[in-house]
Amino acid sequence: MLERDLVDRLFPDDLPEPSHWEQRYPPRQLPESAQVTRFAPSPTGFVHIGGGYTAMIAKDVARHSGGVYFVRIEDTDQSREVAGVADQFERAFRYLGVASDEDTVNGPYGPYLQSARERIYLSYVRELMRKSQAYPCFCTREELAEITRRQQATKLPTGYYGSWARWRDADPGEVVAKLSAGEPYVVRFRSPGTEGRVSFVDAIRGRLEHEANRNDVVILKTSQSNPRLPTYHFAHAVDEHLMRVNLVVRGEEWISSVPLHLQLFAALGFQPPTYAHIAPLMKTDAGSRRKLSKRKDDEASVDYYLDAGYPAPAVMYYLRGLANGRLAELPLEQALDEPIRLAECGVAGPLVDMVKLVDICGDYIATLAGPTVLDEVREWARERDPELVSVINGNRELAERAIDVERVGVANPRKDLVRWSDFRAIYGFFFAELFTLVTNPADERLGGLDGTLVRALAADFADHYTWADDQPTWFAQIRELAARHGFAPNAKTYKGNPDAYPGMLADAANVLRVAITGSRRSPDLHAVCAALGSGEVVRRVLALAGPAQPGSVRSITCGPPAQ
Repeated sequence: MLERDLVDRLFPDDLPEPSHWEQRYPPRQLPESAQVTRFAPSPTGFVHIGGGYTAMIAKDVARHSGGVYFVRIEDTDQSREVAGVADQFERAFRYLGVASDEDTVNGPYGPYLQSARERIYLSYVRELMRKSQAYPCFCTREELAEITRRQQATKLPTGYYGSWARWRDADPGEVVAKLSAGEPYVVRFRSPGTEGRVSFVDAIRGRLEHEANRNDVVILKTSQSNPRLPTYHFAHAVDEHLMRVNLVVRGEEWISSVPLHLQLFAALGFQPPTYAHIAPLMKTDAGSRRKLSKRKDDEASVDYYLDAGYPAPAVMYYLRGLANGRLAELPLEQALDEPIRLAECGVAGPLVDMVKLVDICGDYIATLAGPTVLDEVREWARERDPELVSVINGNRELAERAIDVERVGVANPRKDLVRWSDFRAIYGFFFAELFTLVTNPADERLGGLDGTLVRALAADFADHYTWADDQPTWFAQIRELAARHGFAPNAKTYKGNPDAYPGMLADAANVLRVAITGSRRSPDLHAVCAALGSGEVVRRVLALAGPAQPGSVRSITCGPPAQ
């Protein structure tokens, strides 16, 4: 056992005692049943949607219990920190509605960056060393590798424990000599070395058993690092206590660490929190289930949903339904407000079904008013598609008419817009700035009709186009146009004598549809032409008709106001 004076010389002279931190971070003044939870991501990469899922559960439980939820960034492994991740975290937290309840700059239980809490950790490491519950270890990497090799050769559990723990019970004089020589060291926790298994109650899984921890784990990294930071395990114990967390919601991969964490809480004299270990999000791959992977799956990143423009309320609704199945059966607004219950979280990982999410997004967007849709599209496009923002801003009335096509005044509104990024592909043809005129009569979208006939159809339509609010009256002019150019009135007539006709009425109508929308598939053409205005309709058809023939007169009558 090292003398207290020697232990104290290993730490800054002005390092506070633990009592200082206890007074600075007193128990929270909350109702007895209030849950204090946290989300503690590491800035070593993007926010995994599974992390956002866990944070959503943690925040919801805190909110419905009258408690507090906060975000703490666990950046003790600074060698793996990714540049720019702080901005990505902010975007992801805001998108999923899991931003901290507390000001993460000036909040009462900060700092909320573990790297800024160095002095707090050092106070408690020193206290454990004073009580001989922690000790310096001077083993090199090569020595640790040799210990592992020998354990494997004799088929013993690997680790730094018992007689394998070279510096656990080293002679104090040898330790002093190493310290005096300035040899680098880490600080290890002196594990009780309990054999057998330890049990604990999980808020989701009930009573669990796991192998007891025997290892003398590192709790403070090498003396040569600056700042000198703890490992995750020690920071976890200190931070949950001082930040007064009483419910830790985290992934199931941490279950095996609970025995160690309980040992650390006991050694520090802290009341351990309740644990709730969440099953991971899964996906189907080649007929089998596996975890949603950062390396393999684009949809594992929250940025994927942001960049594609999945509407946030729909994504949150979907995730809440994965957590508690009953929420998936409720209307969206109600499901977003109802509490998530830990007891209803399954122990098998829920399957992420992107097809189902797309359906939910389509249903959700179909309920939004046109101006709201346009505002959401503009907000999404502000950094991702500035040209689209400019076009919508410059054609706001046209945009509102376009977005209402087959959405307003119909029994079954269209649901093809499921992500904000789809807006350009679905609605872009309404805007002259984004529409590419169809000028080639041999374009394959025109169905292989003779080019001369295509131009004649387009020119005739433009010469006689008349707007009518009544769809049957409006479409009659297309029917008459097709008849003038020899098209069969229907499929039955055409199939009876195909050599007598260049095509069917549908083929003639397709020429106009492609000229006006750029596609063989589009919303109701009458509604599209109403939104565009007669001037724009004729302009597009004329591009396919080619130069005007001598003596032709192209008129536009009775049309809605052109944009």
